[in-house]
Amino acid sequence: MKRVYVNEDVCLGCHLCEYECAFSTVKDRDDTGKINNMFKAFNRDVSPKSKIRIEELNGDNPEEKINFAVSCRHCETPYCVMGCITGALSQGEDGVIRINHDKCIGCRTCIVMCPYGCLVINNDKTMLKCELCTEHNETPACVKACPNRAIVYEERE
Repeated sequence: MKRVYVNEDVCLGCHLCEYECAFSTVKDRDDTGKINNMFKAFNRDVSPKSKIRIEELNGDNPEEKINFAVSCRHCETPYCVMGCITGALSQGEDGVIRINHDKCIGCRTCIVMCPYGCLVINNDKTMLKCELCTEHNETPACVKACPNRAIVYEERE
């Protein structure tokens, strides 16, 4: 299965992946399916949330600084799915773990179960996570946005 992988050695910490991820979920699209305007999307009362986030670790030495993106790993044994008390999380035949927002009650059990800390609290207090941009049938937005190719979408063993 293809997954998103991060090479923290080349991550700039620019946060473009976060913006593009959040922007990709905006439903305000034109007739061709293109999102109308990023400025308008983030200039609303409730801004869209990113399903990926950049973590920054700073050591005592400036050369020890490291940036890395945190997003769902779509684990083979998904503890978040096992721990979901309402069945809102499920793993499809394609291996992608998805959230049914109609079933999610925002109990946050999945956050506790996830060993990677990948889940995000959405604006409506339900959970949000990376679904590999499967709703758009394309390369994930975070991968396309990364200027340094630190985030890749590929199959690995």
